[in-house]
Amino acid sequence: MGDTDTYDVLIVGGGINGCGIARDAAGRGYRVCLAEASDLGGATSSASSKLIHGGVRYLEHYEFRLVREALKEREVLWAMAPHIVRPMRFVMPHHKTMRPAWLLRLGLFLYDHIGGRKLLPGTNVLDLREDPAGAPLNDAFTKGFEYSDCWVEDSRLVVLNAMDAAERGAEILPRTKVSTAEWDGAVWTVTMQGADGAMTRRARTIVNAAGPWVDEVLSGAMGQNNAKNVRLVRGSHVVVRKLFDHDRAYIFQNPDGRIIFAIPYRDDYTLIGTTDAEHGATVGDVRISPEETAYLCDAASRYFREPVTSDDVVWTYSGVRPLYDDGASKAQEATRDYVIRTDDTRPLVNIFGGKITTFRRLAESVLGEVETLLGAKSPAWTRGAVLPGGDFPVEGFDDLVTSLRSDYGFLSWPLATRLCRFYGTRAWSLLGDATEAGDLGPVFGGTLTGAEVIYLMQSEWAQVPDDILFRRTRLGIDMPTGDVAALTAFMESIRNST
Repeated sequence: MGDTDTYDVLIVGGGINGCGIARDAAGRGYRVCLAEASDLGGATSSASSKLIHGGVRYLEHYEFRLVREALKEREVLWAMAPHIVRPMRFVMPHHKTMRPAWLLRLGLFLYDHIGGRKLLPGTNVLDLREDPAGAPLNDAFTKGFEYSDCWVEDSRLVVLNAMDAAERGAEILPRTKVSTAEWDGAVWTVTMQGADGAMTRRARTIVNAAGPWVDEVLSGAMGQNNAKNVRLVRGSHVVVRKLFDHDRAYIFQNPDGRIIFAIPYRDDYTLIGTTDAEHGATVGDVRISPEETAYLCDAASRYFREPVTSDDVVWTYSGVRPLYDDGASKAQEATRDYVIRTDDTRPLVNIFGGKITTFRRLAESVLGEVETLLGAKSPAWTRGAVLPGGDFPVEGFDDLVTSLRSDYGFLSWPLATRLCRFYGTRAWSLLGDATEAGDLGPVFGGTLTGAEVIYLMQSEWAQVPDDILFRRTRLGIDMPTGDVAALTAFMESIRNST
């Protein structure tokens, strides 16, 4: 598409909200361009707790609309992407000095019944002296509650939305920073800086979905010097070697009123998080602090039989949540709901806050504003429309793995499972005409092959090793340094050959 063409919608920000809006808008027939300053999902959207959940603790803050909307989305997103979304059971041990059992039971009763649950199983009461979930816990915890939510590969959710948007005609521009946006009374002229230099796009409407940088876009590219709408709150996680052998997760209460999760991560690890720490006025350097590491280890040690220490941590990650600044006194009390604001004088839609579970509903709400500005095209359509690779039955994942191994008999069960989990039916496109393992090219770090790297570069905008290792595949935690160097050289050779 040439620089002189005019888009209907230009989206600033390639996180989950921006890519979800791009997908919805393109599917309705709008001409869409999305610009992301770094990698797609490269910031907050790849630093979540990887959960599609209603947020049971938000009930205490009377966020009933948010919880209800999020609960309804769990099974919608599972059906939309059954390869990267899967059900998970959560065990909440009852801590006798914290929330009383009757309050937990009441909260989980609401959790079971206000969200239109159909496939996910409801709450159970557990005797932790008998149930295997009690084995890794301290003996003091004898009773617990078990309920359902879902796990998601968060950064892949972002990329799959971008892929679907592109397949519906959207222009997706990762590593392209918006420099200026000028409104002349009829159209926006947007100047951007990409890898190949400056470029210009024209658009009838701009959607500012820049996440933690939403105010920076307003004050920088658009010259709105008084922009101050978001409260930056850092959420950090630690990854340790596997603390338990079953496939359920834990949700732990803490004396400060917060909760943390301990979640099975890949095959060999446990993910513990998250924190709520004030991050300051600018995004800046986003990494876990020693205090946050200590907080998470201490919180986990309060419940697990074997203490968790900072020496057990093998990897950490942190993200900044752009919460709408509602004046809450504590970070954990600030609303997780999204807020959408349109400019009074220009066709500009700004998004503040939000959570990964409700991105699809947020996109529908934004498209409502776009329709008001530009006129309606096709109606809402994303509910029930699958993402790339998700065109198989919602409970048919095991059959998908069996089918892939039937067609590619040289694949091990673990590798076939991983490929189906990441790519769904698109695994066949990745593997192509391969008839033996050698056809997939060099191997990096155990299971990452040259064929997978080429697919990610050609189909999913991967440009540097971190795009693949820490966002597209999550295989970077334990990849040897030598294999990272070999991967870097391989990617460079692929770029030079195209």
